[in-house]
Amino acid sequence: MDNFHFNNNFLIELAKKNGTPLYVYNGNLIVQRYKELFQFIPWSKLKIFYAMKANYNPAILKLLEKNNACVDAVSPGDVLLALKCGFSKERIIFTANKITDEEMHFVKSLGVLFNIDSLSRLEKYGKAYPNSDICIRFNSNVVAGEHERVRTGGESTKFGILINKSKEVTVIAKKYNLKIIGLHEHTGSGIPETVKVLEGMKNLLAIIDTETFPDLRFVDFGGGFKVPYHPQEKRIDYAKFGTEIVETFNTFCKRYGKELEMYFEPGKYIVAEAGYLIIEVNTLKENNHKLIAGTNSGFSQLLRPILYNAYHHIINLSNPQGSLKKYDICGNICESGDCFAVDREINEIREGDILAILNAGAYA
Repeated sequence: MDNFHFNNNFLIELAKKNGTPLYVYNGNLIVQRYKELFQFIPWSKLKIFYAMKANYNPAILKLLEKNNACVDAVSPGDVLLALKCGFSKERIIFTANKITDEEMHFVKSLGVLFNIDSLSRLEKYGKAYPNSDICIRFNSNVVAGEHERVRTGGESTKFGILINKSKEVTVIAKKYNLKIIGLHEHTGSGIPETVKVLEGMKNLLAIIDTETFPDLRFVDFGGGFKVPYHPQEKRIDYAKFGTEIVETFNTFCKRYGKELEMYFEPGKYIVAEAGYLIIEVNTLKENNHKLIAGTNSGFSQLLRPILYNAYHHIINLSNPQGSLKKYDICGNICESGDCFAVDREINEIREGDILAILNAGAYA
């Protein structure tokens, strides 16, 4: 067993000790994924805000806090948990998506920076808290992401303020003497085409000048870093892409006349590969030559397959040398869609075998 990968026997022992279903996380890999982003994107004023919606396990939050990460929070509960896990209010950004007035007032009382994504919320916030520092979330008008349900750009999405409404933003900000210290955009999750990420960045940077946004301290480009889920899937060369990011941002900063901070908000990229869901097979049946393996878990523990038809690699920890057979690996929830895999080739499964579902560290 190395620092970044757990072997079968180790996972089986944890299952025996703690019972199943069981989530296991590799902290060393989480720290590695976090730190390598600074190597990929060599900008001296880079900050990484972990998107804690991907996984808000307190042990993971505390680990990242110790390694000087910041946090992207999307709910009052996120903010409270981040504060409890040691993050200072200065290391938290709150992206307000369809919040209530009560939530706005509560989070404001905690002193974290608001990232506001609608003109109506900007008006309400300005009226309640004039003379405040704020960040604005724009819609970069780029549609990208690994599934249609996680594409957050484009005019059909609920997220962000359209770029062509930037003048309306500045009018409201001036009305209430709001200082816009940051601008934000997030194109989508698990974006396979780096050219799309760069397009979203350039669209946001194109509307920025010192006359329109004179007080900027940072530009936040959200997340979207892709994780390979299938064993045959190639890892994106983020070191190469990071060079393009720095060149693009450096050109912008020279035009703006000031070297700004650059933020990114990865969630899945930091934690997905570090997570294992360990489950036990309790039922085997054959339906006219179709093999079905029933387990003691379901979409209540791992929602991504039924929600996105997402692929998660599965290994038989107990019988890794068994002959290969095709199975539907099913959960225990009363929904026909509750399957972790369909017609999946895997080493022969027996009742009582322990399986590991890989890349289960994010949105699980």
